[in-house]
Amino acid sequence: MTNQELFSTSYFIVKIPEISTVGWFTHCSGLELNFDVYDYREGGNNDFVHRLPGGVHYPNLVLSRGLTDEEALIKWLWATHSKAERREITLTLKGPTKERSWAFADAFPIRWTGPQMDSHGSGGATETLEIAHTGLRLA
Repeated sequence: MTNQELFSTSYFIVKIPEISTVGWFTHCSGLELNFDVYDYREGGNNDFVHRLPGGVHYPNLVLSRGLTDEEALIKWLWATHSKAERREITLTLKGPTKERSWAFADAFPIRWTGPQMDSHGSGGATETLEIAHTGLRLA
């Protein structure tokens, strides 16, 4: 069985310690990190350029086409807005027989929209949650 088969009917779950499971989503973007690369030319050496690692960047997580627990999400939104309360959250990709989790440090929601629906009936209502954070690790 391939990894693609293991995750063929998968979804993402967002959990916040001490609050709740915030939602279930079928689409996630921003699950990445990238490094700056600095080119350094060594004097007198024209054969190559040294490439040195720089700072790391994490884009915002954007989760959509989901169903959220609005009460838990709204509580988290207001807690981070009024008290600058950031938490480590866990994002879990669940498949029929396998799952993988990531933890995001100092996470806080920066946007929520939903539920919205396409008038052409191409699917169910869509909610979108955008989360800023300062880093990720395997959970």
